[in-house]
Amino acid sequence: METEIGRVTHYFTKLGVAVVQIDKDTLGVGDTIHIKGHTTDLTQKVESMQVEHEEVETAKAGEAIGLRVEEHVREHDQVYKVLEEQ
Repeated sequence: METEIGRVTHYFTKLGVAVVQIDKDTLGVGDTIHIKGHTTDLTQKVESMQVEHEEVETAKAGEAIGLRVEEHVREHDQVYKVLEEQ
């Protein structure tokens, strides 16, 4: 199960970093995310993230984070947090 938490607003090709606008909920290091778009379908664990070039452990709604991604993602791709099955 997964819940939508935000969207990709920018992708830095040379760095392999996506800027993700968190619209709802929170995201933390160790969480698993699923990025989905027209040609994107990537699931990965969050290894680290930054807000304003500072390493952070968690990000909340209203923040934009920098996130290293394993594959090319695109602007407007939806970002989901994968919820662990209880």
